[in-house]
Amino acid sequence: MKTLDWTTLFGERAGRIQASTIRELLKLTQRPGVLSFAGGLPAPELFPKEEAAQKAAEILREKGEVALQYGPTEGYLPLRAWVAEWLGVKVEEVLITTGSQQALDLLGKVFLDEGSPVLLEAPSYMGAIQAFRAYGPRFLTVPAGEEGPDLEVLEETLRRERPRFLYLIPSFQNPSGGLMPLAARKRLLEVVMAQGLVVVEDDAYRELYFGEARLPSLFELAREAGYPGVIYLSSFSKVLAPGLRVAFVAAHPEAILKLTQAKQGVDLHTPVLNQILVHELVKEGFAERLERIRATYKAKAMAMLEALAREMPEGVRYTRPKGGMFVWMELPNGLSAEALFQRAIAEEVAFVPGAPFFANGGGENTLRLSYATLDPGRIAEGMRRLGRALKGLLAPA
Repeated sequence: MKTLDWTTLFGERAGRIQASTIRELLKLTQRPGVLSFAGGLPAPELFPKEEAAQKAAEILREKGEVALQYGPTEGYLPLRAWVAEWLGVKVEEVLITTGSQQALDLLGKVFLDEGSPVLLEAPSYMGAIQAFRAYGPRFLTVPAGEEGPDLEVLEETLRRERPRFLYLIPSFQNPSGGLMPLAARKRLLEVVMAQGLVVVEDDAYRELYFGEARLPSLFELAREAGYPGVIYLSSFSKVLAPGLRVAFVAAHPEAILKLTQAKQGVDLHTPVLNQILVHELVKEGFAERLERIRATYKAKAMAMLEALAREMPEGVRYTRPKGGMFVWMELPNGLSAEALFQRAIAEEVAFVPGAPFFANGGGENTLRLSYATLDPGRIAEGMRRLGRALKGLLAPA
């Protein structure tokens, strides 16, 4: 029998598919005693477990023939209608996807050819980088900070390049936690409209604000201006439960049609039972649920910031998020987050080194911390451990 060399059998695209850094790191953090700030995992105490169990039983009893059957690729119509009303769009402008990660992959499939330029923030969501990279694009990057992308660099880039789309997370960015101010959103939209550029707005953290109100999305501002070029992604993962894998895209009907066609070749449709369950969970009491979620994450964020102020040595910089799930940290120049990670694991605390969030390299002295999963007491203990690891790294040999 001839031995198979699998590496010679895979297509060229397979060589560009890499394991998620976060998914791999999470394997290292599963041992008992490790306090992990690595994964962007929602707080499990916020999951509607009892309500979901009751609703699921009712759905199977009363709508089982629908919930367990094949469904339309576009999604369960009552859920699409709810999302459309929530966003102020038409039903035909909404596609339900199996998580926002699937939406990112579908966008790559539909928009990107080998060598196509695509514009991202630096840093940007590594899941998007991973999804797009499989299609062989040429990444263009613009520096981003606590107030979003550097608009001067973005404008200069657009004078030289014509990307297929700009991907960004204006609200509580993953990984930086940054929030793009309203004035910057309006200025960016002016640039985009002048160029006729497609924008992919990833708004997974839209409801996790700590202030009194949510800023209008680029999608909303574009619709007010009559511009159809913003494709909007969001998800129920952060406000219900990520395991349900239910998210949505809102866009011009032509874009929705092509994304729907691409989805037909991927999974036919998002699981109908999950979609009906999500619809049942958001129909009533959703505003009150969101208030509890925001209060919980705000308390955890404040606990992390207070602990960082106590435990971090001089020369360490970190963001002060106004929402979302993340704090972004920069170590003094010359220090490696990878080296810190090894010391941190020895102290039984974990985070995500920042380099994988940079599509074109860089960020070796950066790291991401998620405060969402642990309670304030364990957050404080985790920051003590991280402080010890960092001070050990800074100590002269």
